[in-house]
Amino acid sequence: MSDMKKDEIAEDQAQIEENFDEAFGELEALRAERDELKDRFMRALADAENIRKRGERERREAEQYGGTRLARDMLPVYDALRRALDAAGEEQRAAAAALIEGVELTLRELVNVFGKHGITPIMPQVGDAFDPQQHQAMFEAPLPGTRAGDIIQVMTEGFLIHDRLLRPAQVGVSSSPKS
Repeated sequence: MSDMKKDEIAEDQAQIEENFDEAFGELEALRAERDELKDRFMRALADAENIRKRGERERREAEQYGGTRLARDMLPVYDALRRALDAAGEEQRAAAAALIEGVELTLRELVNVFGKHGITPIMPQVGDAFDPQQHQAMFEAPLPGTRAGDIIQVMTEGFLIHDRLLRPAQVGVSSSPKS
C-alpha cells in the first residue's frame, strides 16, 4: 500500500472516530434528556394522582360534614324541645296531653332527621367516667360516694356528626371527695 493510501485510511479512520464520538455524545445527551422527561412525567403523574385522591377525600368530607353548620344551628331547637318535656310535670302532662305528645313527636322526628344525616347524640349518664374527647366539664365538685372524674350531672347532651364531635356533652364532674 502506498503512503498516500495509508494517510487517506488514517484520515478516514480519524473522521469515523470523531463522528462516532460526536454521535455517542449526542446519544448520551438524548438519554439524559429522556431520563429527565421520564422523571418529570412520573412526578406529574404522581401529582395528578394525589390531586385526584385529595379531591375524592374532600368530596366525601363535604358530603358527610357539609351540613355541620346547619346541624349546629338546629341543636338549640333540640335543647328547647328537650327542656320543655323535662319541665312538664305530671299535672301539666295530664292537662295538656295532646300538646306534650306533639312536642314528643316533634323531638322524635328531629332525632330521626339527625340520624339520617349521621348525627348521633352523646348521652352520658350520672356515674359514667368523664371523657374529655366527648364531654365538656362545666363544673367540678366533691360528692361523697363518687370517684374523681365521675359525671355527677348532665346539663346538655352532646352530638357527633359521623365520627366528628359536633358538640360536647356538658357535664358536672366529681372531684376527689373531701375527707
